[in-house]
Amino acid sequence: MNNSANSSTHSAKVISIVSTKGGVGKTTTAANLGAFIADSGKKVLLVDLDTQPTLSSYFNLELTKDKGTIEFIGQNNRNLDEIVSKTTLPNLDIIISNDHQNLLNKLLSDAPGGELKLYNLLPIFRPHYDVILFDTQGARSTTLKMSIIASDLAISPVPPEMLAAREFSRGTIQLFIELIEAYSLLGIHIPQVQLLINRADYGSNDSKIIAEGLRSTFKTNPLVKVLETYIPAIATYRKAATVQEPAHRYETKRPQGRVAPAALDSLKNLACEVFPEWQEDFNKLTPDMLETIFQKRIAQSV
Repeated sequence: MNNSANSSTHSAKVISIVSTKGGVGKTTTAANLGAFIADSGKKVLLVDLDTQPTLSSYFNLELTKDKGTIEFIGQNNRNLDEIVSKTTLPNLDIIISNDHQNLLNKLLSDAPGGELKLYNLLPIFRPHYDVILFDTQGARSTTLKMSIIASDLAISPVPPEMLAAREFSRGTIQLFIELIEAYSLLGIHIPQVQLLINRADYGSNDSKIIAEGLRSTFKTNPLVKVLETYIPAIATYRKAATVQEPAHRYETKRPQGRVAPAALDSLKNLACEVFPEWQEDFNKLTPDMLETIFQKRIAQSV
């Protein structure tokens, strides 16, 4: 990969998928949103910043590099040819996590300006991609702060459960407040956090009540934007991950008798809401086209 800039005006949009609570669906969101955007023809780079590197093995790789986040962040390696692996999905690349011993957090905590590491490293990558998407640890950490500081926008998946809602208020939002206080005077923009109601149970009144409560609670909070899109609690995401395929290809139409929308519809709605300027490209991903791609890939893997 040529490290020279493709265009002086081309610059990737940087997204971090964040939460101070584990198990809310960050990796599933990162993988499927990234894959959907890539299928629309946009060039996407996933960066796995979790020490439990689920995203790194979410999709099959056709070109695997031994180097990953340790070399990229810990050793300032900016050579795309050495650290960027390629998935079997067109337009979808990844920097894998090889930080199995959680060394980066210690290294960044001890280094002056460690939280700004990604912010300073990203310019070399921005000309080569349309979207750079970080999957982060589900706990308060230096790498989590680092990814937020480097991002243009942040998405926080929150299941409509009372404990998850409380943790979002007490943990994630408080972290954003602290970062704004620490970095706004330096001219560094901390993005608004976009709350994504994730794994919503369309048949549960409790789920609906908590979801609407979240929407009402943060309606006037300038730090938070509650997305209109709900991601339903359906088995499709687990089944698609099992065969290492994106959910929007695995389920293009809503099964008969189910209230929750198809994975394709949910992910298209999310992508259009986050990137309305690309809506025309997203709408070109039709069920017939995606079913053909999915069936062909399954046949090739047998």
